[in-house]
Order: sequence, then structure tokens, then C-alpha cells
Amino acid sequence: MKKKFIMISGILIALILIGAIYFYIFKLPVINKEKGMAKLSFPKSPVKEKMYDDTILDNEKKWGSLNVHDPGIFKDGDTYYIFSTDCKVGGTPMPGIQIRKSKDLINWQFVGYAFNDGVPQTAVAWTGATTLWAPDIVKRGEYYYLYYAASKFGVNKSLIGMARSKSIEGPYEDMGEVFKTDETDDVNAIDPNIVTDKDGNEWMCYGSFWSGIYISRLDNKTGKLLKYGYGTNIASRNSSVDRAIEGPYITYNSKYNYYYLFVSYGSLMKDYNVRVGRSKNIDGPYVDSNGKDMTDTTDNPFDIGNKVLGGYKFGNDEGWQAPGHNSILNDDGEYYIVHHARGGKDIDWPYLNVRKILWSDDGWPMVSPERYAGEKEQTIDKNVIPGDWQAMILSKVDNSQIKSKDMVLKENGEVKWNNTNGSWKFTGKNTLIINIKDENDKNQQYECKVIPSWDYENWKPTIVFTGINKNGVSIWGKMIK
Repeated sequence: MKKKFIMISGILIALILIGAIYFYIFKLPVINKEKGMAKLSFPKSPVKEKMYDDTILDNEKKWGSLNVHDPGIFKDGDTYYIFSTDCKVGGTPMPGIQIRKSKDLINWQFVGYAFNDGVPQTAVAWTGATTLWAPDIVKRGEYYYLYYAASKFGVNKSLIGMARSKSIEGPYEDMGEVFKTDETDDVNAIDPNIVTDKDGNEWMCYGSFWSGIYISRLDNKTGKLLKYGYGTNIASRNSSVDRAIEGPYITYNSKYNYYYLFVSYGSLMKDYNVRVGRSKNIDGPYVDSNGKDMTDTTDNPFDIGNKVLGGYKFGNDEGWQAPGHNSILNDDGEYYIVHHARGGKDIDWPYLNVRKILWSDDGWPMVSPERYAGEKEQTIDKNVIPGDWQAMILSKVDNSQIKSKDMVLKENGEVKWNNTNGSWKFTGKNTLIINIKDENDKNQQYECKVIPSWDYENWKPTIVFTGINKNGVSIWGKMIK
């Protein structure tokens, strides 16, 4: 009896030890992960916007982010404003530059139009335009100054004009021409962006196709060109890709002491994508991570510029197509990219997207894979990283809609990706280093930033990463469990 009792006791002790070991090895990381997640501040569920809603097409007040094209952003006090191209799905747009506003960069209210009388007569007389495109806005003294473009699709008899108002919501009084081009020019006077350099001087960056993107000094008092002419060429593409470059926007980041030039490459309705170069001088030269000049038309046209945004889809979601023509918001040191994108199911429906920008340690912008929902960059616990992810490399060559692939980040630092093995490590407050093979089977290292976010595809909180390698190729990831 005593022997039987000792044997049973020994078995019980062994089972307890095995259970403890199992708990420590397999369950403790889960608990640690849950504790790590609990420490994070996730954005709340945003209001869900119905896509492709043809019942609201004739009701501007219900458009929200629908019909936003070529958005220019401006913060006035505690309110954000978007000015955008005349656009309407399934019908003829009303001319006059659309205005929307928001308190949170998430929910957008249609305000009205900048012009009560449509396209200004100066623009009509030169271009014959029936709508206005690609606005940008600044404030000087008591006036808001709106810059707009007038043209017709595919021609460069174009005009950039300026208007002003004491109310940001208008109406705006036209102040006439800033710059115009004719069909004999190799420049196109559209897509104006007004930028102030670190010394307080104002410049206008502009251009679309033809010989590319230019920048000219403005007279700070009048808001018009200090010296009439093309200005300085700062980005171009060669004829093998139809010289497809447009939508320039420059922002300055004082932390890194660089000006960043964002441009859109490709076809508006097909393979639009956003590239970036940077410079110590506002008028260039702008170069990418490889040191390639954004004006280089002799190299492979797909290799120039850091690609930070392109068409994508996570899992079985329809995703977004042809995102581009952005503006940049610097909101007290927090940066956001504001752009249009086309529905993954129907490319004829453009919507406003706002995304947070994070920065690599050496000062390159990296765009969040998810639309903004109020997320904040914060310290991340390493224990939350292991798990199942969906990830994609934003190939510079493939500018179609890229689909995610499954990625597993293991607790031991191993990465399972695209039928190969890689590795990961966590450094700093939210820096993830991933070593994997790219689509050409070459080993690449990506520096990524991790941030709590909202999973718009699965409608729940999650964490995401956005990263870049030394060649300016971006990687995106989203945890799914």
C-alpha cells in the first residue's frame, strides 16, 4: 500500500512538473503578449463609411471622403481643411474647387466650393477649361491664398492661378495668373504646391509629365513669381514611360534638416505610386536612398525614388488601387500623407486616404499600411511581435495592386516568409529589423517601425509595421493573430 502511494505521488509530482514546464514554455509567452498588448493605446473604431454608394452621388453633404481627388491639406486653428479637384463619380462635376473639413483627420464634412462662379475667366480664356484641378492653399496676413490649376487632359496649354479670401471657406476672389504654359513649351503649368523654406522664403513647386517638376521663388508679398519663367527642374522621367511624373509636394523636416520631394509616378488610372527624394536645399538636387538624382532620365525609370506608397490588398480584401497625388501635413511634428486612392473593386471611385508617416533612423519617410484612425507612435513590448502577419514588399518595378503574403515571426527570432527563412530582432522603443529574401531571392534588411493601428480590412485593432531597406524599397506588415 505504501509503495502504491509513493508511486501515485511520484506520478502526480511528475505531471505537475510537466504541466509547469508546458505552461512556462508555451503559455507564458502568450500571457506576456497579452500583457504587452494591454499596455498599448489602440485607436477606437472609426465610423464605417459605405463604399460605392450610388444613392449619395447627387448629395454632396453625404460624400465624406468620396470624390476627393488631388487633395491639398491645410490646418486652420483646430480644424483641418481639404481642397481638391472638381470631381464627381457618374456625372459632370460642378466647377469651383471642393472644400471639406475635419476635426480629427478621420471624419470629413463637405463645406462647399471655393468659387461661386466656377472657373475664373482668366483661366477659361487661356485654357478653355471647364473644371479646376489640384489646389494648394497658404495664409499670408489676414488672407488665405488658394492656388489652382486649369487645363485640359493630355495638353499643356495650362495655367496656374491664385485667389484669396479672408475666410478659409470662401468665397475666393480671383487674383489672376501666376504662371502659364503653351503647347510649344516642354513644361506643364499644373499641380502647384506652395512651400516655405527654413529661411522664410516662399517657393512654388509644380509640373506634370513633359520635362517634369520645377520650382520657382515667389514674391512673399504678392504671392506671384519673383522672376517669371520655368524655374529649376528638380524631377523628371524619360520617354520610355511617357515621362509620367506629376503631383509634386515638398515638406521640410527640421529633425533631419532635409527637404523631401514627394511625386506621383505612373498612370492615373492604372499604376499610380508615390516616390520620394530629399535634399539639403529646397531647389535640389533631390536624391533617393541610392543617391540617384530625381532628374535622372538615363537610368531605369522604375529604380529612381524611394517608393513609399502603391496599390495594395491585404488578404482577401479588395484593397486600394492607384494611390497618389498627395499633400503632406506637419502637425506639430507629427507627419501625415494625404492622398486619393481608387477602390479595389471599381477604379472609377476615388476616395480620400490619410495615413501616418513614420521615419527611419536615418531620416526617410515610411507610410503606414493602414489609413489613419487616431493612432500614436509609442513604446512597444517585444513580446507582442511574434505571431502571424500579412506582409508585402512594395516593389519598384511592379506598380500594380500588390497582394500580401503570409509571414510568421517566431519567438526565437526566425521569420517564415515566401517559402524561405529569415530573421528578426527588436531594438529601441518600436524598431523592428527584418532580414528576408526579396522577390529576386536576394537577402535584404528592412528597418521597420511598429505602431498600434486600426485594421480596416478586418475591422478591429491590430499592430502594423512599415519599413524600408537601403535601396529605398518599402515593406508593409499587419498582424492578423
